[in-house]
Amino acid sequence: MPGKSDFETTFQKLKAILEPYAPRLVVAADTEKYYALETSYVMKNKHRLYFAGVKLGKAYVSYYLMPVYGCPELLKSLSPELKKRMQGKACFNFKTVDEKLFKELAKLTKAGAEKFKAPKFL
Repeated sequence: MPGKSDFETTFQKLKAILEPYAPRLVVAADTEKYYALETSYVMKNKHRLYFAGVKLGKAYVSYYLMPVYGCPELLKSLSPELKKRMQGKACFNFKTVDEKLFKELAKLTKAGAEKFKAPKFL
């Protein structure tokens, strides 16, 4: 069973996938348990558009990536292993570090960042 340090390490590795995007996005949260990025675009509800985040929970470390919700075609090339980690339409859950899946998630995040540059989203 994964321990607290496994979750913390997993959280830090997933956060590291998102940190390169921070300079061009808005860091909405940066705590020991939650890191979130939003676009500068303000929607009709007066909130910025959520891009991605990572949250350290009790049972999982969750990685949220909204571009896969807004652009489901991004999921077409998803490996069966990463697909198994999906919970809902834009969340991936992990208990431990999985370098292979994190590498794939980093590529998916990059593709999502490219999609979110489109006028349709900004």
